Amino acid sequence: MPDTAPAVPRARRSLTVVYNPVKVDDLDATKALVGSAASTHGWDEPAWIPTTAEETGEKQGREAVESGADVVASLGGDGTVRAVASALVGTDAALGLLPGGTGNLLARNLGLPIDSFEDAVEAMLSGADRTIDVGLVRTGDSLTELGADATAGPGGRADDPTEGRRDGEEVFLVMTGMGLDGEVMANANEKVKAVVGWVAYLFAAMRKIFGRGFSVAVSATGGPGEAERPGDRIGRHARTVVIGNCGTLQGGIELMPEAKMDDGMLDSVVVAPKGFFGWLTVLADVVTRHRTGHKRLDRLRGREFTVQAKHPVETEIDGDPIGERRAMAVRVLPDSLVVRVG
Repeated sequence: MPDTAPAVPRARRSLTVVYNPVKVDDLDATKALVGSAASTHGWDEPAWIPTTAEETGEKQGREAVESGADVVASLGGDGTVRAVASALVGTDAALGLLPGGTGNLLARNLGLPIDSFEDAVEAMLSGADRTIDVGLVRTGDSLTELGADATAGPGGRADDPTEGRRDGEEVFLVMTGMGLDGEVMANANEKVKAVVGWVAYLFAAMRKIFGRGFSVAVSATGGPGEAERPGDRIGRHARTVVIGNCGTLQGGIELMPEAKMDDGMLDSVVVAPKGFFGWLTVLADVVTRHRTGHKRLDRLRGREFTVQAKHPVETEIDGDPIGERRAMAVRVLPDSLVVRVG
């Protein structure tokens, strides 16, 4: 189900759209539609900034904030959303979401329109502000390299977990992980995605689902009952590890049903099925929204996570494959991003 916490009304009138030219079929018509809707709602004429192969949205988002934009809208895929949002974290500018890619996962989790561009524009212009958490992740070869091993104190961090974004940290809005999800993102065929949309990820998953997996240790601290225990740690031969700020995938599948975007927590799932029937039972558990766990599916909650794999594994951040990594240090930055919701 969409994450639908109350939104806060606020008057906003200045809009900048950061768009990926590859994802916009008819730019003139798109500009005309957004401009007309903005005029109807009493907004200023929108400004438009394209992304490039080298600058995928964060630089453009910073420019928009510096120019005084109240709302900076992302028009592109999930990668464009993440890049634009990275520039808005910690500012008063609000993120607008205009569907242009395959996943549109943040919009899905917020219950925003994704099948109608006109409805998405209306929701952005007539909606309200909602403040959400974001995730921050650093990846590398080892937790020691990341400064997130046991020598850094509980949870692998010695400093303030609510401190703003640090050097080397990447923002994620939905999920980050390694294993099967990284392999799927890295191997989804772009031509197939253009034809069948997110179903292309299912095709990629079917080719990779029975891989051999990897040995991994996942630790979480700052979760419920923190005062009574030092934290949670899972050691597994797993197929995938996912850490999320929200939990709904394409098709309405709730991978992490307790995940909320404004609770100051992140949720994790470690999936470790054995063979075909192992996958069947795991999938049945996910689809039926069982929240009590499964012997091949472990869940953790916390403010900080560390992940250490025995060997390099394909890794992704909000659906963007970033290559093979062995270690991840992940934390939540609470109440740090304003989003326009309907």
